[in-house]
Amino acid sequence: MANPANPKAFPVSWDQFHRDARALAWRLAGAGPFSALVCITRGGLVPAAIVARELELRMIETICIASYHDYKSQGELQVLKPITEQILSMSPDGSGILVIDDLVDTGKTAKIVRDMLPKAHIATVYAKPAGRPLVDTFVTEVSQDTWIYFPWDMGLSYQEPIANVPSH
Repeated sequence: MANPANPKAFPVSWDQFHRDARALAWRLAGAGPFSALVCITRGGLVPAAIVARELELRMIETICIASYHDYKSQGELQVLKPITEQILSMSPDGSGILVIDDLVDTGKTAKIVRDMLPKAHIATVYAKPAGRPLVDTFVTEVSQDTWIYFPWDMGLSYQEPIANVPSH
């Protein structure tokens, strides 16, 4: 979560996100084989679609966990939709299951999924230090006080030059 006293912004364009998600798929290509992909919604939907295409995975499931309630601070986690019994019966401990999310921040969401599927391979596009130990594969690490602005959360607007941002 961004530190309000010293926020660091990391805006990600659609092109950059697509490149980073494909880089994640490249890293995962040798980690399988995977029998299914579990996507952590909502942030994991876009990278899951890209990874599923690149790895030719067709069995795709979602787990719906709400954590960011005001887009700036992480609230209590709530499992809105658990992993279906069909996936759990395929692999009760998670072996051969790939879990995808956009970001691991504090690791709270990843821990919920890890508790459900202890041997699943958890992968994220971006990772922050507090959550990084809970994921098996990621592409880019950012500092804990960085706020990532994903392309689906943004519109086009002017960006102040870095040199003009206070606390640079």
